[in-house]
Amino acid sequence: MKRILKIIGFFVMGFLLILWYIHEPLPQGTSGPQADQLAYKMLNALNYQKYKDTRFLEWSYRNAANQYKWGKQKGIVEVKWDDYKVTLNLTNNSESKVTKSGESIYGKKEKKLVTKALKMFHNDSFWLVAPYKVFDKGTTRSIVVLEDGSQALLVSYSKGGTTPGDSYLWKLNPHGFPSSFKMWVKIIPLGGLEVTWEDWQVMESGAFLPKTHKLGPLELSMGNVKGYNFN
Repeated sequence: MKRILKIIGFFVMGFLLILWYIHEPLPQGTSGPQADQLAYKMLNALNYQKYKDTRFLEWSYRNAANQYKWGKQKGIVEVKWDDYKVTLNLTNNSESKVTKSGESIYGKKEKKLVTKALKMFHNDSFWLVAPYKVFDKGTTRSIVVLEDGSQALLVSYSKGGTTPGDSYLWKLNPHGFPSSFKMWVKIIPLGGLEVTWEDWQVMESGAFLPKTHKLGPLELSMGNVKGYNFN
């Protein structure tokens, strides 16, 4: 038994050492007008006005296990997973509707499922539209100079969504287009993990949206991404 415990302890220590080696502390940036200018440069590269005018977005997450249709102007999101369908009212959650296999659900279970759908939406939509959220209420922006001398945009969220306190360091190409971010988030103890933002597509509405993210060997697909203005 002692030998087994020693072996387990050895692997635990090794794992902790690897985490310590890989972990990056949150960088300190310089806030102010120049940081805001860099954020606007990214938004302009992404056709922000086209995104703002887009009426409907569709995508999926977790290998299409979570499916979404978001009516941005009315603040209504259709969220589907398993046999559930939640018509989520972002303005007034109490007006949301829940069904399972077409049958309506009410009471405490309804409230619980609405809360779950809202959390899913906040998380899964972030992977689709995060670059457009750099001026959301409660955000701060700062410039971080990277080792190669280029400027990256550090965006920190003090409120909003379901995980306030998270920070993301956007790496941009010379034209301001985002290629990846490093993240410091509460749900992951390892700081500085880098995730790509790639396979960008121009939607019917004219907005840019990504279809794929990569985290090391892992690939995260956003499914059949759509952005359009017709109903």
